[in-house]
Amino acid sequence: MTKLPGVTSSKKKDGTLYYRSSMTIHGKHISLGSFDDADTASKAYREACEIIREHRYELSDYDETFALDFTKFVILMNYRNTNIYFKTPIYLTPDFFYYYLSPEKYLIFDREDLFFYANHKLQIRGGYFFICDYGSQYNILSRYGIKNYAKKGIDYLFVNQNEYDFRYENIKIINEYNGVSSVEKDGKTLYEAVIHIRGNFIIGRYEDKYTAAIAYNKAIDTLTKKGIHKKYVKNFIHIYSSAQYHEIYQTIEIPKHIAEYQENI
Repeated sequence: MTKLPGVTSSKKKDGTLYYRSSMTIHGKHISLGSFDDADTASKAYREACEIIREHRYELSDYDETFALDFTKFVILMNYRNTNIYFKTPIYLTPDFFYYYLSPEKYLIFDREDLFFYANHKLQIRGGYFFICDYGSQYNILSRYGIKNYAKKGIDYLFVNQNEYDFRYENIKIINEYNGVSSVEKDGKTLYEAVIHIRGNFIIGRYEDKYTAAIAYNKAIDTLTKKGIHKKYVKNFIHIYSSAQYHEIYQTIEIPKHIAEYQENI
């Protein structure tokens, strides 16, 4: 068989023959993928050459007739236009970048996040976006200070309503503390602290979110002393010193229906 440019053959552990396609540009070796037959591997190589050398394609040209995987297609398109190579499907613009999941679906990030996403593969599960790092999965919302159990529209929102736009200016955190949410009463914004025991129990409403967050912490302490142990996560109030925190903590009264909850079980 005549050797095809950019194609090498190899064998799997079970002895099955397969073909690798690759190219070298300016001294950089770029893998184009593995294929079951030499013709498909060769087709991927020719497509890659056309992308880089002939400027024949644009991102919108990709379809199922390509031998190249879409991820490789994006990587090559970005390399052609920016002369910067990434192993992840990133496409740079002057102010931000796209991270492509498919031809129709992509996320938008600020360029300051470029190094992170250039080195981490994005995945989607249950409508949430994750990255894998050292064997663990992390919801990318955690990079914005948004907790895993936060609810969209209640605890945070996308300003321009594009749920795939993760630029910092587009993500607004509404409730940054556990058990705290804002409520409107008589034209005034108050902060309601709620703790879940067997159902939600209102701790109280307060004029600022910090007091509401401390009230939530005190409710946890109260329940713990009563022998009720759940996986509550306390709030860390970074703006107060220990003395200031303690002073506010002492002024908060925990409602009777929470303080005496154990007696009602």
